[in-house]
Amino acid sequence: MPTIGVKRDLLFEALGKTYTDDEFQDLCFAFGLELDEVTTEKQMLTKEQGDVAAAANASEEIIYRIDIPANRYDLLCLEGLVTGLLVFQGKLKPPKFQFVEPAKRQVLKIDPSTAQIRPYAVAAVLRNVTFTQASYNSFIDLQDKLHQNICRKRTLVAIGTHDLDTLQGPFSYEALAPDQIKFKPLNQTKEMTGSELMEFYSTHAQLKQYLPIIRESPVYPVIYDANRVVLSLPPIINGDHSKISLKTKNVFIECTATDRTKAKVVLDTIVCLFSEHCAQKFTVEPCDVVQPDGSVISYPELDVREERISVKRANAYIGIDEPAEKLADMLTRMYLEAKVDGDSLVVKIPPTRHDVIHACDIYEDVAIAYGYNNIKKSLPAFMQIAKQFPLNKLTEQLREQVAQAGFTEALTFTLCSRDDIGRKLNKNIDALPAVHIGNPKTLEFQVVRTTLLPGLLKTLVANRKMPLPLKLFEISDVVVADESTEVGARNERRVCAVNCNKTAGFEVVHGLLDRVMQLLSVPWKSASGTKGYYLQATEDPSYFPGRCANVMYDGVVIGKIGVLHPTVLQAFELTTPCSAVEFTIEPFV
Repeated sequence: MPTIGVKRDLLFEALGKTYTDDEFQDLCFAFGLELDEVTTEKQMLTKEQGDVAAAANASEEIIYRIDIPANRYDLLCLEGLVTGLLVFQGKLKPPKFQFVEPAKRQVLKIDPSTAQIRPYAVAAVLRNVTFTQASYNSFIDLQDKLHQNICRKRTLVAIGTHDLDTLQGPFSYEALAPDQIKFKPLNQTKEMTGSELMEFYSTHAQLKQYLPIIRESPVYPVIYDANRVVLSLPPIINGDHSKISLKTKNVFIECTATDRTKAKVVLDTIVCLFSEHCAQKFTVEPCDVVQPDGSVISYPELDVREERISVKRANAYIGIDEPAEKLADMLTRMYLEAKVDGDSLVVKIPPTRHDVIHACDIYEDVAIAYGYNNIKKSLPAFMQIAKQFPLNKLTEQLREQVAQAGFTEALTFTLCSRDDIGRKLNKNIDALPAVHIGNPKTLEFQVVRTTLLPGLLKTLVANRKMPLPLKLFEISDVVVADESTEVGARNERRVCAVNCNKTAGFEVVHGLLDRVMQLLSVPWKSASGTKGYYLQATEDPSYFPGRCANVMYDGVVIGKIGVLHPTVLQAFELTTPCSAVEFTIEPFV
C-alpha cells in the first residue's frame, strides 16, 4: 500500500477548510483511506538517517502521511486527493475531461526496432500549465509513486515529461545500439553514450536499480525529436535539454512500456490529475502515435464507460436497504456518476477510475460511501452451525497439554535456508521433497521447511544463555512437495519437541511422546494384531548412530525420535546434547 506525504497547510487550503488531526482522520476513514502519521520533514529525516545534525536545516512544516489503496492511482498526489475528497463531500462535481484540438497534433512514430525491448509508447500534451513550487513537486512525486506502483519499478512502464517549447516535433521512438546513442543526461554537464551512461549510474543511489532492465540488451530504447535531440533513454533517465522547470508552460508526456494497457492507465492518470493546472482546466491535447505497421492511434483515450448494476443486488450484498436515488448519490460522491434507470443504476466510470473493472468494485464504493460503521450487524437469513476445523482444534488442545508437560512453545518461520534443512542436518537438499522459492530475497528464506527441527534448534541458539534444561516444542505445518496433489505440494501438521541439557535426555522426549499418545487414546502396541504405536530402530544422518527410531502407528512411519548427531549440533552452533521427537498428528484427527 503506497503512502503519500502532503503538507497539511497546502491540503487544508485546497480543501477550503481547516481540520483538527482527529477530524481529518475521520474524513480519511470515511473515504476509505488511513491517516498513517502526522510528522514533519525534520522528524522524517531524523528517523530515517538517525542524524539530528543532518536534519537541523529541514522544514518543520506539518506533513500528513496517508495510506492509499494500491489500486487508487488517482489519489497518489495532492491534486487527486483533494479532488476526490471534495467530490466525496459534495462540494465539487466530478470533473469532465475534454480534448483540445491544436492546429497541428504532435506525432510520435514507433520504429519497428523497439519490438526487441519496449514495444509500446503513448503520448499527450498539457498546454498552458502554470506550475508553483508545490505543484511542480507534486508532479514529480506522482511520477515516482506511479513508477513504484503500477509501473512495477519501471519494468512495465517508464514515464518521461518534457518542456515542449524546447523541442521540435515530430518525435521518433527507436531502439539503437548503446554506442550509437549520445546525449547529456538530466542535470549533467557532459554528453555520454549509452554504455558510458550505464557505467556512470551504476553507483547512483536511485537509478542503479533500473539499469538491469535494459543493460544486457543489444539495443537501448531512445526518443528523439525532429532535430535528433534526445528526449529520454527509457526507463533510465531523461535528457537535460528538455527538462521541465517552474517556467515550463507546455508539457509533452511520453510513456514507453512493455504493457500497453498499463501505459494507457498511467497516461490517463497523469493528464487527468494535472490538467487542472492548465489555463483551460481539465483539457488535454491528444497526440498521434504511429505504430510500426503504419496505423495511427490517438492518445490519451480518456474513455468514459458505463456499467449497469442492480439496486436490489447492491443492497443485498452490502446488507442495507436504501432507495435507488440514495445509492446513485453515494456513487456520485465516490467519483462515479450514476443515474437511476428502473430497478438498475447506470454508472459512468471516468478515466481516473481504472480500478473499477467489475460490478463488485462499484458495490464496494457504495459500502464506503454508506459507511462501514453504519452497516447494522445481522444474523444470516438461514441456519448455519459452525464448528472449529478438526485439525486446528486438535492442535490447540495438544499445545495446552504439551505446555503443561513442561515444554515452552516456539513459533518459528515457515521459510528457511537450504542449508537449514539440508547440509546442517547431514542431508542432501536435492533428495528432499522441498518447495523452493523461485527468486528468494535473502539467504535465510530460500525454501519452505520440510521439518520443524531447524527452527527449534535456531531458537535454542538464540537462547543458549538461559539456564538448562531448555525444553521447546512447536506444533505447526511443514510443506512437502507432492506431485499427486493439485498444486504439487501439501501441508502436513506436525508436533516437534527438543530437550537440551547436560545429557541428551532421550527419556524426556520419549516421555512426551507417551503422554501425547495417552491423550490421543492410542495404546502402546505390545502384541501383534493390536492397533497402536511403537518404536522401530532406524538410521538417520541427523541422529546419533544407534540412537534413532521411527515412530510407528498402524504399521506406518509417522515420525522420528532420537538423540541429535554432534555434527548437527555443531552446524547450529550448539554445545550441549539434544534429543528430539517429531511426528505428524494428522492420522489422529
